[in-house]
Amino acid sequence: MSLQTLTTEVMTYYKRHGRRTLPWRRTRNPYRILVSEIMLQQTQVSRVIPKYKSFIKKFPTVQTLRKASLADVLREWQGLGYNRRAKFLHVCAKAVVEEYAGKFPTTHSKLVALPGIGTYTAGAILAFAHDIPHPIIETNIRSVFLHFCFSGRSHVSDKEILPLIEVSLASQKSARVWYQSLMDYGSYLKTTTKNPSQRSLHHVVQKKFKGSDREIRGAILRALTQKSITPERLAKELHFKKNRTMVQIEKLCKEGLAERKGRLLTLPQSH
Repeated sequence: MSLQTLTTEVMTYYKRHGRRTLPWRRTRNPYRILVSEIMLQQTQVSRVIPKYKSFIKKFPTVQTLRKASLADVLREWQGLGYNRRAKFLHVCAKAVVEEYAGKFPTTHSKLVALPGIGTYTAGAILAFAHDIPHPIIETNIRSVFLHFCFSGRSHVSDKEILPLIEVSLASQKSARVWYQSLMDYGSYLKTTTKNPSQRSLHHVVQKKFKGSDREIRGAILRALTQKSITPERLAKELHFKKNRTMVQIEKLCKEGLAERKGRLLTLPQSH
């Protein structure tokens, strides 16, 4: 199929079914867009919506997030998983306040230089906050181009897709609207056909959560949001194998997501 067919199909769908009321689509604030993008990594939209609203209510600006302790940020993050994302967001807020007086830079190179911001997230901030047409690719966008332009092919590299994204951008009045349209159509595709992103060279099958180290890490941090406790007592209360729990406790401490105070394990209090 042609790019023209892709554009027509995608825009027609968006006009009829576009998710314009998503809370992060009703703002041009780069901080709030950053929060949404970090939350949406590996997490379904339906789970993100209530957590995004709650997080923004508690930390409405990059300055309030900067002033918060990491412990408070982790408490607010509970329910989303992948808690390292919360730390990355907290560290990024510090950098924006200290290096840019609380104002996010408006170039891709300066954004990716901030801690916790990768090339996609930087491009998303430019597109959704400033309508700057920087080429970006994520799962749903990738799915649309695989579906329309690489039918029957597998192991397709993003290097092949990105030039097509750039060409499609050139014909659009708004990068913001175009990317929102692509994301919505990519999400729709997954409900009507076999997930096209499985044909990407970069497709990764997510490991099962039950019984994984991720489950143990999440349980440890969830427990620490309620109380400080000795590692030994915590391992006993969580009912995982003790050696696995102790290994993850040590890793969380090394990553700065937990810390020891005397005999007790606690959430980090750093600001």
